[in-house]
Amino acid sequence: MSRLAFRAAAAVIGVALLAVYLTAALFVADLLRAAWAARPDLPVLLALLAAGALGSAYLSYRLGTAQILANLEGDRVPRKRAPDLHRRIDSLAARMAVARPDLYVTDARAPNAFAVGGGSDGGALVIDRSLFRLLSPREIEAILAHELAHLEGNDGFAIAMADGVGRALVGVATVVALPALLALSGLAAASAWIRGRPGDRSGPFARLHRGLAGALFGGFVLATLVSRSRSRRREFAADDRAAEVTGDPAALARALRRIERATEPTWPFAPFSTHRRTDEPAERWLSTHPSTDERVERLREMAESQGPTRRIPAGPSRATVGRGRSRR
Repeated sequence: MSRLAFRAAAAVIGVALLAVYLTAALFVADLLRAAWAARPDLPVLLALLAAGALGSAYLSYRLGTAQILANLEGDRVPRKRAPDLHRRIDSLAARMAVARPDLYVTDARAPNAFAVGGGSDGGALVIDRSLFRLLSPREIEAILAHELAHLEGNDGFAIAMADGVGRALVGVATVVALPALLALSGLAAASAWIRGRPGDRSGPFARLHRGLAGALFGGFVLATLVSRSRSRRREFAADDRAAEVTGDPAALARALRRIERATEPTWPFAPFSTHRRTDEPAERWLSTHPSTDERVERLREMAESQGPTRRIPAGPSRATVGRGRSRR
């Protein structure tokens, strides 16, 4: 095919692509205009949008909680099978504004504990069996208090709702911007074909498309960062509450260090494993938990303010306690 013929064919393809994309953009824009024309009064519309966002977040939270409990590789533990553990939980719950949670023990062979649910139904407390071999009774009690603090503050629900509302707002913005995204995508593709460079996406329309898409993605990232930041703050608050209830911040600090060390990868290729963590800022911002170093340092200061106490071991920073809570 001669160059002239190729340019002519490419121009035809470009015009056809432009027509398809603009038709789709106009169709979506007409749907949005029709929906806007049929809208109720602005206060009612805002109330409906808020109710939809909150309802979607609540449904996601409830379904996620039920799925976590259904997928547990463990069983609900009745009182007669672990009377001492139940008594500890009863004692802690009595000292805290929290309903008595159900107790589950798993066999994941990874030292971890997390709380799901909360509110009037009490929620559930999940403990891996390996913790009982790893931690002392005082350290177990500190971990229990930390997780009960999450239930007391209904942290899983609050974080899930905030995350759901943020994602809903980004979703609404994406729908509103969809006609512009389609039109810019069509203009970018058509421009490239007409210029005889089908794979070239360096033109002004392509840059505008990337800018708009990047702004929407940035909104999604911002909503995620806000949710993760709140989650990290709630971890600190749960540490403080556990230290207050047990009167032994050093026990929680020791428990965090022991869990950290037990979860460190030790096989030769550990630096390349999926469990590897770095000190990159992006990783810290996206983490649901603050580093163990930060948490232990705060607990150390609390312990020192209370007077002489047992030594808190030092170690590298990793956070594990309550990690499963982010799925609630």
